[in-house]
Amino acid sequence: MRAIACALLLLIAGTATAQPAKLPDPADFHLSGQAIQGGALIGTVPAGTVMLLLDDKPVAVDADGRFLIAFDRDAPSAARLSARTSDGRTLDQMLSVAPRDWRIERINAPMRPTKSTEAFLALRKPELEAIAAARTTVTDAQGWRQRFVWPRLGRISGLFGAQRIYQGTPGAYHGGVDVAAATGEPVVAPADGVVILAASDKPFTLEGHLLMIDHGHGLNSAFLHLSRIDVKVGDHVAQGQRIGAVGATGRATGPHLHWGMKWNDARIDPLLIAGPMPTGL
Repeated sequence: MRAIACALLLLIAGTATAQPAKLPDPADFHLSGQAIQGGALIGTVPAGTVMLLLDDKPVAVDADGRFLIAFDRDAPSAARLSARTSDGRTLDQMLSVAPRDWRIERINAPMRPTKSTEAFLALRKPELEAIAAARTTVTDAQGWRQRFVWPRLGRISGLFGAQRIYQGTPGAYHGGVDVAAATGEPVVAPADGVVILAASDKPFTLEGHLLMIDHGHGLNSAFLHLSRIDVKVGDHVAQGQRIGAVGATGRATGPHLHWGMKWNDARIDPLLIAGPMPTGL
């Protein structure tokens, strides 16, 4: 009897001190990536979420709870992710957005005045309207879930976020990444998507032959200065599919690919989305 009693005491003591394996908290956000200016995060909402907000703006969530958020080049240092659940709770997570050290060039000369003629403005207005309308297009694209690839391999000749300051007056920053390449070299889709704009027949005044692809959930790519566009509006394109060719159309000093990306209204850095350019080129 004494032996049985001792065994029971040992069993009870072992049960009391054992640490059960920690299970994921269903009230947690699960995020992958880095919160940084120009960057993006992919995550999963807490169980029971019926609405997701980033700084009080709605965020699309798929049926499996997956979502995408991103941060503008000039995003503030903090952001609030809020999930509203079916039982009336609001679950908040504060995000610290890391700053970037942008390439800034200070010019000891005044900014050159730009001449905006009535004829130019008349041409530009419908182009800007077409770009804005394209970015409001909602598609079933799922490319935002993929690991992006570079649409063109080559030397990076222009960095996202770079900016010139003219005697204390900032000029517009560079809104994409430039890849040096020769006219006619192929450009491929960096991820699956749907074509939402294709200026094939008539190049835009600044962007030239402009192609825009929606990757879903507010994420889209823009490819500027193309010499040719090989797809049309409404086409579903697959990652790696040829979509056009490098050129120097529009306002360009030479042939190159300009790749810009936006998530809703936030301009983001393609270099953070696709990763470093492969070496040994």
